[in-house]
Amino acid sequence: MSTYRTAILVLLLVFAGCSGTGGDTGSQSVDSTTATDTPPPAATTTATETSETPSGTLEIHFINVDQSVSTLIIAPSGETMLIDTGDFNDDGEYVLQYLQRHDIRRIDHLVVSHNDADHIGGNAAVIDYFETQADGIGVIHDPGIAASTQTYTEYLDAVEAHDVRLVETREGDTLSFGGDAVGVQVLGPPDPYLENSARNENSIILRFTFGSTSFLSTGDAEDDQEAYLVDQYGTQLRATVLKAGHHGSKTSTSGALLDTVKPETVVISSAYDSRYDHPSEETLQRLAERSIPTYWTATHGDIVVVSDGRGISVRTQQAAPTDPLALRGGSAVAPGTSNPVTERARFGGSPVAETTATPDGRTSSTATTTMTDGGAAPGEAIALVDINADADGNDNEHLNDEYIILENTGDTAVDLSGWTLADAAGHTYTFPDGVTLPAGGQVTIHTGSGIDTDTDLYWGQGSAVWNNGGDTVTVRTADGTIVLEEEY
Repeated sequence: MSTYRTAILVLLLVFAGCSGTGGDTGSQSVDSTTATDTPPPAATTTATETSETPSGTLEIHFINVDQSVSTLIIAPSGETMLIDTGDFNDDGEYVLQYLQRHDIRRIDHLVVSHNDADHIGGNAAVIDYFETQADGIGVIHDPGIAASTQTYTEYLDAVEAHDVRLVETREGDTLSFGGDAVGVQVLGPPDPYLENSARNENSIILRFTFGSTSFLSTGDAEDDQEAYLVDQYGTQLRATVLKAGHHGSKTSTSGALLDTVKPETVVISSAYDSRYDHPSEETLQRLAERSIPTYWTATHGDIVVVSDGRGISVRTQQAAPTDPLALRGGSAVAPGTSNPVTERARFGGSPVAETTATPDGRTSSTATTTMTDGGAAPGEAIALVDINADADGNDNEHLNDEYIILENTGDTAVDLSGWTLADAAGHTYTFPDGVTLPAGGQVTIHTGSGIDTDTDLYWGQGSAVWNNGGDTVTVRTADGTIVLEEEY
C-alpha cells in the first residue's frame, strides 16, 4: 500500500451522514504525488464579469439523482467538470447514464464538494468507467475531510487503482477551467476549517463567471459556512444562478445569503418524497418572499442552464411550477428518465444558442430561436383582453377575483401545454398539459385555487400576484419564446 494511501486511511474518523447531524471529524492529506498521463492545465487567475460577450456557451446540467446531487458543467471549449456523483444507493447509475447519453468521454475535473455518501456515491463507478472505458479523469478536487464510510473507502480504492491525480482544494486556490472565457473562484472550505471540521460546513464552494452571467455552487453549506461567505465576500457572491445548499434544507439558503447573492433563479436537487422533507417550507418561504423562480429536479427532472454570456436559458424535462410555494404541485419525474429538455424560461439576453454534440463528445453551439410545435408566432395570436389586478376587498383574501383573460385572436387553435405566464417579479404559472385555446376562444387565469375547466384555470397561489399599481404580463411558449409582453 502506498504511503499516500496509508496516510488517508489512518485519518478516517466517524462522521454523521448528510442529514446534518453532528459528529467527530478529521482531515486528510489528499495531495497525490503521481499524475495522470494528461495533467490538468496550469493554474490561472480567475476571470470576472465583463460586458464583453464571450464566444460559445457555458452549460450547467443539474442531473436528477433523487435525494442527492450531481452537476455537470461544460465549458465553451468542451472542457468538462463534474461536481458530485449522486447517492451510494444507486452507485452512480443515474450519473453514468446521463453522461453516456450526452456522449461525455472525459471528465477534466471531478469536484467532490464534501465526502458524505450521498455526494460521492458514484465516485468509484465514475472513476472506473472513465479510466477503463472512456478517456479518463483529469484531476479530482477534494476538500480534505475524510469519512469512515464504505463508500468513501471505495472512492479511495478507485483513485489508487487508477492512479488518478487527487488534490486538496481550499479557499483561494486556483482552478483553471474553460480557458480565458470562464472564471472560477474557489470560496471554500476556509483554513482553518469551520465548525470543528464538519463536512457540510466545509464544502468546496465554486463561483463561475461567463460574460455577465454567473453561477454559485454551494455543496451542502449550512448556516455557518453561508455566514462566513457573506461576511468574507459580500457583493462578490452575486450570481445569476444559485444551487440551493443542502438540498433545500431549512439550515441552508438563508435570507442573508439570498439577499447577498441576489440570484435570478435557484435550483434545488432532492427527492420528490425526501425523507428529510427537502426542500423545507422555511426555505421555500424565503425564496417566495423574494419572488425567485425556483426549479426542482424532483418535478422538473434534469435541469440544464445554458449561458451565452449575456443571459441564460433554463431547460427542463418537464414543465412544472416555479413559484416556490407551488413547487410541490408538480408531478414527480423519476431519476434516469431520458426525455429531452425543453426551454422554459430566459433571463437576460436572447436568444441563447442551442448546443449539439460533436463526434469527440464535446459540444458546439449555433444561435437559434426555436418554436413550440403548434405554438403561435410571437405577437400574432395571443392577446391580453382584460386584467383585474385589484380584487374586491383584501386582494389576498379574494385571490380568485384577481385574474387575467387571454384570447386567441388567430385562425387556428393554440396548444398552451407547457407555456408560462409571469409577472415582472418572476412569479410564473405553467399551463397544464392538454390545455388548448380554440380560435377566438378566451381563458381566465385566476390567482387562487379551484378546479380547472376549458375557460378557467387556477394558479394556486397563496397570495396576490398582480400589482395594483401596474405590472408586466409576459406569456412564453414552452421553449421560452415570448408571444406576449404587455405593461398595464
